[in-house]
Amino acid sequence: MTTTKFQEIGRALREHQRFVVISHVRPDGDALGSQLAMGLALKHLGKDVTIWNEDGMLDKYSFVPRAELLTKPAAEPQEFDVMIALDTAIQNRLGTAGDAVRAAKLCINIDHHPSNPGYGDIVYIDADAPATGQILFELIRSEGLPFDREIAENLYVAISTDTGSFQYPNTTARTFEIGAELIRAGVNVGRISQQLYENYPRRRIELLRELLGTMRFAADGKVASFSLSMETAKRLGVLPEDNEGLIDHLRAIRGVVIAVFFEELPENKVRVSMRSKDEAADVCAICKQFGGGGHTLAAGARVRGSLAEAEQRVLAVACDTVSAATNR
Repeated sequence: MTTTKFQEIGRALREHQRFVVISHVRPDGDALGSQLAMGLALKHLGKDVTIWNEDGMLDKYSFVPRAELLTKPAAEPQEFDVMIALDTAIQNRLGTAGDAVRAAKLCINIDHHPSNPGYGDIVYIDADAPATGQILFELIRSEGLPFDREIAENLYVAISTDTGSFQYPNTTARTFEIGAELIRAGVNVGRISQQLYENYPRRRIELLRELLGTMRFAADGKVASFSLSMETAKRLGVLPEDNEGLIDHLRAIRGVVIAVFFEELPENKVRVSMRSKDEAADVCAICKQFGGGGHTLAAGARVRGSLAEAEQRVLAVACDTVSAATNR
């Protein structure tokens, strides 16, 4: 089935000329790295390629090869032969990038989120893959698509960030094998890892200090959470990208099973990020109750209401979930 799907995608990539490669709002390394890797492979095939993300290229990932190719969507909607949606479980999470596609003859959906409903004309979802970047590596190799150091570096960023630098439980033997192949293709692991994990702006650490001041525990210490208000974000001058990975400080606490990060947004909404250490405490199932989704151990949602209301509602479900999981 994998081979058949890859062949179908490969044919579509070769038969069409005008492509747009898009991914979800508030992008992470997997989204941006996958977009650039796919876009570069298509460019090497001689295709006309546009790479859009609602947030554009984030400063923290601006070191990746050909970062300048990834831009914010055009003001006026455009037509393409093929729209490729990467790493996006829910179609409306494509944001303005999706809105800027007036029409496309074909939509290809490649993702690794189990909550993805399968939108699009050609769909490849591998919930066992730790990153969309890993799926793209397999696609490139299977279909003999162009592959060079620049593509390899973007794929390495995609895979490293979504596996927590090859530490999360979703990391497989195949992931390490792919990592080795990417290194053979010219990836400088030390340089990239330093850029990813040892190059944070000072404001991010100031943000962490503020967040730890709001830290609280529930369910006998099995649920930990902290919150970011809009007032605090404005006072510190933080960017949305500064939040990425901070929830791991909660998950790393001994005894914590579920970690939750609440971020107050405009228009009476709250962004909720959740992490779990136990597959029995399925945070994807929790987030689905609030219109979100993701993975069993990592998921998110946007909840309508005030920060206090979102905290109360979400933490109640998280406590019930962890109680059922630990008492099974």
